[in-house]
Amino acid sequence: MAQGHGETAAAVHGDGIRLSGVTRRYGDVVAVAGLDLAVPRHTRLGIVGPSGCGKSTVLSMVSGLENPDEGVVEVLGDTAPAARLARCAWMPQRDLLLPWRTVLANACVSLENRGVSRREARERVRPLFARFGLAGFEDRRPYELSGGMRQRVSFLRTLVADKDVLLLDEPFGALDSITRAGVQDWLRDTLDAEPRTVVLVTHDVEEALLLSHEVVVMSSRPGRVAARLPVELPPAGSRRELLATPEFVRLRDALLAHLEG
Repeated sequence: MAQGHGETAAAVHGDGIRLSGVTRRYGDVVAVAGLDLAVPRHTRLGIVGPSGCGKSTVLSMVSGLENPDEGVVEVLGDTAPAARLARCAWMPQRDLLLPWRTVLANACVSLENRGVSRREARERVRPLFARFGLAGFEDRRPYELSGGMRQRVSFLRTLVADKDVLLLDEPFGALDSITRAGVQDWLRDTLDAEPRTVVLVTHDVEEALLLSHEVVVMSSRPGRVAARLPVELPPAGSRRELLATPEFVRLRDALLAHLEG
């Protein structure tokens, strides 16, 4: 069921993610310049913009894998790269499941990487398979799953890492439109039930609106914030009904206008 975001966004508070006056250069190329972003804890920010505008660079800096040349990146009160990295879990576009491991073993990778024993990791993760729509597939190999199910395994692996910050980099870009729509709805419901502080990078305007509390439009390189749109959507009985509401149509048209401009 589609849900409005307003109550969820208003109910959260506290430090989340903050980028203040951030500039990042690669040689003579300025990827982002003077970037200011704020993501309150347990809210979801969508970032859209043209290719090459620095969207993935933002994720790299938030995660601590890169540092800004100017400005400050803060994640849950921490600015040191190692501390930022410890707070974040990154879900890339490709599921990156290990073909020689079972589905259950793949879902346990993030726990095992933290030093949890294989047995304990499986005991923790196995009960979650039903909630993620994966019951009965624990002992299958990744090639036996549909694209949407593989992405669910990837997200389960990301979520059980127990990090407060989730960085989603075009997580459904490789899926066909029908599968993608189903997984978007599933992810929205999952994050409503188990909130995280989320930054979503996507080229899909509808995806950004469906999954975010606020959407930021970035300009062409060097990337700057060109527009900010709070997402307030009404309750709706189905995805189709939600996409047809005046509120959704207005926000979608506004995003497209900024991107075309």
